[in-house]
Amino acid sequence: MSYIQKGTREFRHASIALFAGGFNTFAILYCTQPLMPYLSKEFGISPTMASLSLSVTTCTLAVSMLIFGSLSEVLGRKPIMCFSLFASSILAVLTAIVPNFNSMLVIRCLQGFVLAGLPAIAMAYISEEIDKSSLGLVMGLYISGNSIGGMSGRIIIGVINDFFNWRLALAVIGILGLISSFLFWRKLPLSKHFEARSFEIKNLIKSSFNHLKNPNLLCLYCIGFLIMGSFVSLYNFIGFQLIERPYNLSQTLVSFIFVIYIVGTFSSTFMGRLADKHGQYIMLCISIFIMLFGISITLNVSLLLKIIGIALLTFGFFAGHSIISSWIGKIATHDKAQASSLYLLFYYVGSSVGGTAGGTFWSLYGWEGVVIMISCFLAVAFFILIGLSSVLKLIKIENHG
Repeated sequence: MSYIQKGTREFRHASIALFAGGFNTFAILYCTQPLMPYLSKEFGISPTMASLSLSVTTCTLAVSMLIFGSLSEVLGRKPIMCFSLFASSILAVLTAIVPNFNSMLVIRCLQGFVLAGLPAIAMAYISEEIDKSSLGLVMGLYISGNSIGGMSGRIIIGVINDFFNWRLALAVIGILGLISSFLFWRKLPLSKHFEARSFEIKNLIKSSFNHLKNPNLLCLYCIGFLIMGSFVSLYNFIGFQLIERPYNLSQTLVSFIFVIYIVGTFSSTFMGRLADKHGQYIMLCISIFIMLFGISITLNVSLLLKIIGIALLTFGFFAGHSIISSWIGKIATHDKAQASSLYLLFYYVGSSVGGTAGGTFWSLYGWEGVVIMISCFLAVAFFILIGLSSVLKLIKIENHG
């Protein structure tokens, strides 16, 4: 059976569905991020505690990645992804009626668990069904849906919270999620190259360890951990700074900072194409450097320069994530869902660790502390990429991919 080719009806439907799925997942995942300063005030909790409204979600999502990736090997890709989208959307609506912060954390934990179904499987679906010549493009389109979902969710939350309240804002996100879930279900083509297997925990553990013993994959997993931790820390705590002096911005204006996510929509597809043409290694190096340069600019007190710095880091992050995602699909020769799930396990644990650790640096040292932490993360990621002895193997695999 042929793969889905660029320019066909199936290709258009798959692109629309994956975009909608990414939009839904990341609008829901990050919907509490712009609310953190207000959750901190309303519930009388610290910024670090408020950041748990996101960190507990990404943490449970990371753990459940392996479960959903394995279930998809037995039950199929599309059914699990559809369940994930519909269940997380319903839970998003329930988040709007929680009586206290502890209840919110419980529902956000459940959301993290069911949200894992799409990101744990989408990359495997793409690598199995899409023609290799268009792999970078489709992965970029999926990740651009992630960026627009993350951006739109935050803006919607911020504006509605400013004019009404955060409960209505969360309910609206849930309703939009249900609409996106229906679109995904209707448009995504069924798998043609998927072969169901029986669920065997022994084989799952063996497969996972084999991937972790592969230095090429482990290098990319660690880089994903570090760039995601950097990215989430930036957006978790930039709002705290911008509502204080000398900026004193309203929640609506702060939420529009997330319009910067649009550069991620561009960079994920643009850099994905360049990686297909010039190689993943060099483009990933460039992406990390752009992130490091961007975060350093945010130290300037000028709001304009600060926004430019945020945009550069966002550009580099989405480019890097897109490149790593497609690269893993090329390197993993077996159990692609497990390989993708392990990457996302590192990726979202990085979000939880970096997002919460950033709260400590913010409380102790202010924005300068957050910048120092992110800079260290990115420096280590750059060092891993250029210094690890397996880099030559990565380049060799890419050239023969």
